[in-house]
Amino acid sequence: MSELINISNLSFSYEENVVLKNVNLKIKKGDFVAFLGPNGSGKTTLMQLIIGALKPDKGQVKLDGITAHKFSDWDKISYLSQEVKNFNNSFPATVKEMIAANLYGKMGFLKIMRKSCEKTINKVLKKVDMLDYKNRQIGNLSGGQKQRVFLARGLCTDPEIILLDEPMAGVDIEAQEDLYRLLNKLNCEGITLIMISHDIHVISEYVNKVVCFRNKKIYSHLEKDFDYEDYLAQTKSQKRFIKEHSH
Repeated sequence: MSELINISNLSFSYEENVVLKNVNLKIKKGDFVAFLGPNGSGKTTLMQLIIGALKPDKGQVKLDGITAHKFSDWDKISYLSQEVKNFNNSFPATVKEMIAANLYGKMGFLKIMRKSCEKTINKVLKKVDMLDYKNRQIGNLSGGQKQRVFLARGLCTDPEIILLDEPMAGVDIEAQEDLYRLLNKLNCEGITLIMISHDIHVISEYVNKVVCFRNKKIYSHLEKDFDYEDYLAQTKSQKRFIKEHSH
């Protein structure tokens, strides 16, 4: 499998606060990667470095062999932030309108909905099993349904890579399992997935690589070699140490 993301000797700080130090990571086409770690350990920061929203202090991120600051084919990469968790339910838009906003540049000079855009909207909604909800108000959907809509919006450009920042936040337990199966289906279709998650037991059924964030560094494991109970024990020990030494 070809290498899509290559992170080498990367360090990043928010002013004096060092978040990541000498990080190295390779992600291949077709990987389903889980980012695990306590809050503030740098998971979201690394995602933002990958998509070029932040610039590293040292080292580099290469996307498909091109350094991130020179990379231009951003349609290949889709990033889903924690929109469900922070979404304003009073926002006056339908599912169709939410997805159309991501196709704005393809609507032509007069910004009229073309048949090709309508076809794309139907295609991505069908892929996430939300076509019947196309004309519903987005604010009236459940957390799981909203997440499917945001995922559909991200699929509009036929991305090769999708990054998901805690996609299960704001989604009930039953809908989470359905969403995991959907993500697994997309991965089996060839889309590379990188997901921040805290539910390490559930994702063990789907991911092939686990990246643990701890003490400003990352530790990459193949899923079959990863000891979840050991990770939990180390994480609890670290949290206890921080608590005991924070006063």
